[in-house]
Amino acid sequence: MSVADRGPRRTFSANPEHREDGEFVAGLAARKAAARLLAAVIDARTPLDGLTDHENGHPQYRALDLRDRGLVRAILVTALRYRMTITGLLARRLEKSLPPNATALSHILHVAAAQILFLDIPDSAAVDLAVTHAKSDPRTQRFSGLVNGVLRTLARAKETELPAALAATDEAPGWFSDRLKSTYGTEKARQILQAHRVEAPVDFTVKTNPELWAEKLGGIVLPTGTVRVENAAGAIPELPGFADGAWWVQDAAASLPARLFGDIAGLRVADLCAAPGGKTAQLILAGARVTAVDTSKNRLVRLAANLERLGLSAEIVQADLLKYEPAELFDAVLLDAPCSSTGTVRRHPDVPWTKTAADVEKLAGLQERLLARAVTLVRPGGRIVFSNCSLDPLEGEELYRAFLAATPAITHDPVGQGEIQGIDAFLTPQGTLRTTPADLDLGTPERSGLDGFFAARMMRAG
Repeated sequence: MSVADRGPRRTFSANPEHREDGEFVAGLAARKAAARLLAAVIDARTPLDGLTDHENGHPQYRALDLRDRGLVRAILVTALRYRMTITGLLARRLEKSLPPNATALSHILHVAAAQILFLDIPDSAAVDLAVTHAKSDPRTQRFSGLVNGVLRTLARAKETELPAALAATDEAPGWFSDRLKSTYGTEKARQILQAHRVEAPVDFTVKTNPELWAEKLGGIVLPTGTVRVENAAGAIPELPGFADGAWWVQDAAASLPARLFGDIAGLRVADLCAAPGGKTAQLILAGARVTAVDTSKNRLVRLAANLERLGLSAEIVQADLLKYEPAELFDAVLLDAPCSSTGTVRRHPDVPWTKTAADVEKLAGLQERLLARAVTLVRPGGRIVFSNCSLDPLEGEELYRAFLAATPAITHDPVGQGEIQGIDAFLTPQGTLRTTPADLDLGTPERSGLDGFFAARMMRAG
């Protein structure tokens, strides 16, 4: 297996010049920003999306032009996807482990190694820029020779060492890998971790005629009706149908919970924790009169803009769910609860590094409180769907079982085989929904997979 066998490597052209100590050094600003943001993710557990937001992101990132921002994000995503492999290969080249306070040096090495091992950037450029970076930082000046030696030997050995390193490495911190293995077993956990190394395809929920939009967008129609595009050409707003509001981006798994209600035409339905509005749009298209509730004003602004583009309307309410008092009870309620997001690692490889096992437990407690409140907002005989994008049963199966046992007024409403098109493969024997990134094999890793989701349907006793 050659390095090329891992899949397509991303290519980047020369970068604009950056002044450093009175001289222009091409590409140095981007590498410094990448190391700084990697430090924010690993050391401060700051989510990557916030750091790389074009309007409110890290100042060092926003100071770059769009091309360099794209390079920085590619470096960071790659460094996080393959963090354990990179760590292992670098460790082989160090006579002794880096001291705990040498985090700046570690981030410089990881940024360079990600380029050398996985991105189509000349090895010499990656090494030289890392050495220049080390020399420019008082914390790492004295290690510039080490940086040079470690990275040059890494570049020479990558063809022979990388395949074995990839095969032998769990690409996740121990807490996350251990939780997956205890929940799904060694083999399924291995498949999930392997899927996390691959950039997820882009999924579209379309208003009508998925076959037509699959053709226009260059994709396929999944059994669930979602249109999947392996390599979407161009920015999302530039794709056909965006300006016309014909579709929205939504992972295929994320589109499933709203479908568990069945026929909701004419019913009053609350979408709780609704932003950014993908599930709200689904409920509206299904004929429901929807109230979208979220605690965040900014996220509701985004939801309103998304609905406006789609030509859809809903009642929008900013409220803390735990204090929300609607004028009358709803016919149905959807709670897609805030969670650890461990089911979205394909799209957000920072998640295992910004969350901990303690975070999972804390968020499970929040979800339990939100669910206890949500079920009081539906009329007797009404349905409730609870979902989240976590792979951990503490936030899914275990939480749901405990909630039912403690809440006699709520009964489990299992989803039956053949009841809803395309989802039978994801139904558990208990009639709940469970998807993982290792599900939906479509022949290639780049085309396959789903976000990890749990969803359950229940009914308030009448």
